[in-house]
Amino acid sequence: MLTRQEQAKQRWGGAHQEIDAWLHERQEMLIEYFKLAGLPPYNKRQAALPSAEEIRNFCGLLVDYVSSGHFEIYDRIVRNSTSEPDQTEALASELFPLISETTEVALAFHDQYGNSVDETQLNEFDRRLSELAEVLELRMEFEDRLLQSLEQQQLL
Repeated sequence: MLTRQEQAKQRWGGAHQEIDAWLHERQEMLIEYFKLAGLPPYNKRQAALPSAEEIRNFCGLLVDYVSSGHFEIYDRIVRNSTSEPDQTEALASELFPLISETTEVALAFHDQYGNSVDETQLNEFDRRLSELAEVLELRMEFEDRLLQSLEQQQLL
């Protein structure tokens, strides 16, 4: 996921201020995910689970990231698509429902862990975090397809 993010920043970074901010949010969320999961290069986590504060921090970044995509970026992508509006609209019709499904999973994770965490919730934490990673990977693939469409239309 971090590799995909770096490629996205290199490819589309600097083209548009809103896209840059969104890609930055995505990167911050991914870094916190890797820290929370104890994955390289942030593999300092021992056998113990992360603290409630670390989980809340990640959940806040996660919600910020998925919200900015839904409520700011995606609509602007379609609205600003002037050279190939039908193609962009078709792509949006294909991808937005899939992205919405990933949003549902992310929000469910936040609802379970973002406000308070008790011992029974932590029993499944690693499994749920792993499932979230799979969903985030799909989401980034969908988002990158949208950005690629903008690039092809020379809007980035």
